Amino acid sequence: MHPDLAKLLDAGRINQAVAGRLDQLAPGKFCLHKAWGAGKIVEWDLPGKKVTIDFEQSSGQVMDLQFAIQRTEPLDAGDFRAKKVEQLEELRALAKSDSVGLVIHLLESHGGTMSVDALERELTGAVVPANDFRKWWDAAKRALRDSKRVIVPTRRTEPLSLRAGDLSPADALVGDFEQARDLKTMSKALEAITVDLALFKQNPQALQRLLSGINDSAAKSVRIALGPALELLSARDELIKAFKDIELPPESLRLSDLLASEENRLSDALTALSAGRQRAIYEQFPTAFGDRWVDVLTHIFDKVGSRGVAEIAKLLDEKGKVERLEAHLVSALARRSLGTDALIWVCRERNGAAANVFSGEVGACTLNLLETDHLSDGPRKTTRLQTLLSEDKNLLGDIVSHMDVNEARNFGRRLMECPVFSDLDRKSLLARVIKARPETGELVAGHGAKKEQELLVSWPSLERKKAELDDIIRVRIPQNTKDIQIAKEYGDLRENFEYKSAKDQQKYLNNRKSELQRDISRARGSDFKGADTSAVNVGTIVALVTEEGKKATYTVLGAWDSDPEKAELSYLSELGAALLHKKQGDSVQVRDPATEVMHSYTVQSIVAVNP
Repeated sequence: MHPDLAKLLDAGRINQAVAGRLDQLAPGKFCLHKAWGAGKIVEWDLPGKKVTIDFEQSSGQVMDLQFAIQRTEPLDAGDFRAKKVEQLEELRALAKSDSVGLVIHLLESHGGTMSVDALERELTGAVVPANDFRKWWDAAKRALRDSKRVIVPTRRTEPLSLRAGDLSPADALVGDFEQARDLKTMSKALEAITVDLALFKQNPQALQRLLSGINDSAAKSVRIALGPALELLSARDELIKAFKDIELPPESLRLSDLLASEENRLSDALTALSAGRQRAIYEQFPTAFGDRWVDVLTHIFDKVGSRGVAEIAKLLDEKGKVERLEAHLVSALARRSLGTDALIWVCRERNGAAANVFSGEVGACTLNLLETDHLSDGPRKTTRLQTLLSEDKNLLGDIVSHMDVNEARNFGRRLMECPVFSDLDRKSLLARVIKARPETGELVAGHGAKKEQELLVSWPSLERKKAELDDIIRVRIPQNTKDIQIAKEYGDLRENFEYKSAKDQQKYLNNRKSELQRDISRARGSDFKGADTSAVNVGTIVALVTEEGKKATYTVLGAWDSDPEKAELSYLSELGAALLHKKQGDSVQVRDPATEVMHSYTVQSIVAVNP
C-alpha cells in the first residue's frame, strides 16, 4: 500500500476498503476510463481530493478523487492497454516481428475473446498505422491460423477466441470443428484439417474423436440441412482415404445410404455446393443407386445449378454414358422443359460436349424460358441466359443455321416480339439473325419500324404491377440503401457476404423497377367485356376436342393473367399465341402442360368471358 494511505489508515481517517480502492489510483499505477481509454496516474493530492492522470485520449487530466473512483477501473501494469500508455514503441515493434504474440497479448487482456472490430479499434493508429492495417491483418490472420493458438472466425461478425488449455495442434483443429455452430463452418474446419493431416498420424485419438463428431453432426442435421450434411460426409470420406489404417466405423452414416434415402431432395441440396464437392458426391451415385445411377443423374442434371451441370456432364463423359445424357437433353429441348443452367451449358458447349444436342430447338426453348420468366412474379431466373444471348455474338447465328427458312423467319419474328429485350437490343439481335440467314431480311421491312407492342391486361393485374412498383420505389429501394450502408461497416468488402448480397439485391430492384415502368407504360387495362367470338381473342373461352374425343378448355386473358391451375392463359404465352385468331373448326397444335406431349385439337366453340 502507498505510504500516504498507510498513514491515513493508521490515523483512522479512512477504512481498509477505501484505502484499498485509493491504492489502485496511486501514482505510477494504471486505470481505464470508458471515454479516455487507458491512463497512468501521474500524481495525487489527497488533502485536496484531486488526482492527475495521463490518458491515451487526454493527457494531464485532473479529476476529482471521488469521481475518478467511480468512473475508472484498475488496470494491471502488464495489461495490453496499460502498455499502450507507457510501452507503445515495444508494442509497435511486436506488431512487426510477432503479430501472433501481439494478438494473443491483446486477447488475454480482454478475457480471451474480442470482436475483429474491437481489435481493429485497439490497434489502428497507435500500434499499426491506419493505412497498413488491412494488409497487416490479412497476414496476421494467416499466421494465427497456422499457430493453432487462436480460433479465427470465417466471418468478421464472429469473435476471435484464445484456445483453452495447452492443446496439441491436432486437438486444436478438432476443437475448431467441435466449436463450429453450423455444418458449413464444420466443413470449413474439416478442410483446414485436411491441409495438416500429418498432425493426426501422431494423434489417432484426435482423429477418432473427429470422425465420431462428424457422424453425429451430419445425422442430426439431415432433415433441415441436407446439402451441408452431404458436404460434411463427403469431406469425411476424403479424410479417411488419406489414412490407410483408418476405416469408417460400421455404425457410421454412409454417404451412399444418405443419397439413396434422400433422392427426391438431392437437386435442391446439391445446388449450393462447390464444383469439387459436387463431383465427389456424384461419384458415389453408382454405389447409391446401382443400375439407376445414370437415370438419377440425368433427372437432376438441369436442377443442380451451373456447377453441377458441368460436373455431371464431365462424369458421364468419363464413364462412357454421354449418349444417355444427350438423349435426355434432346427430349427436354423438344418438350421445352430444359432448365436455364442446362440450356446455358448446351449453348456454351455447342462446339464441344453438346455438339450432338445443339439444334434450332435451342432457340425456341430459350425464348420460352425468357418469356415465361418475364411474365412471372418474383426475382428473374433467366438473367444469365439473356446476357449470354446478348454477349455471345455467334450464338444466334449458330441457332438459325440449324433451321429451315420458315423456322428461321418464325424465330426472328418471335424474337422481335419478345418483351424481354429493349428496342435497341431487339434490333441488334435481329441483325445477327439476318446476317446468318439473309432470307429473313424482310422482317426488317415488315416489322422493324413497329412500335413497341401494347400490352392488353386485366385491371386487377395492372393494379398489382403498380402496387409492386410503388413498394419497390417507396419501401424496398430505400431499405436496400440502408442495408448497403450497414453492410459496409462490417469491413473488408472482398469477404463481406452481407455487402455482396445487398448489392445483388440493389441490382435486382433497379432492374425490376425498370421492367415494371416499361411494362406499365405499355399496358392498356380492360375488363374483356364484349370480346369478339368469331375467332379466339383476348377475353374468350375456347373449347377444344381431338379426333379421339379428348377435350380441353382454356380461357385466353391478358398479358399478366396466366393461371395454369384454372386453365387461364396469357395471350402472350406459347399456347395462348397458338390459339389466338383461330376460328371454330380450325385445327391447332396444343402442348399438354402435364405431359409436354403435342396434341392436335379442333376448335369446337368460342364464347366470351364477359358477354
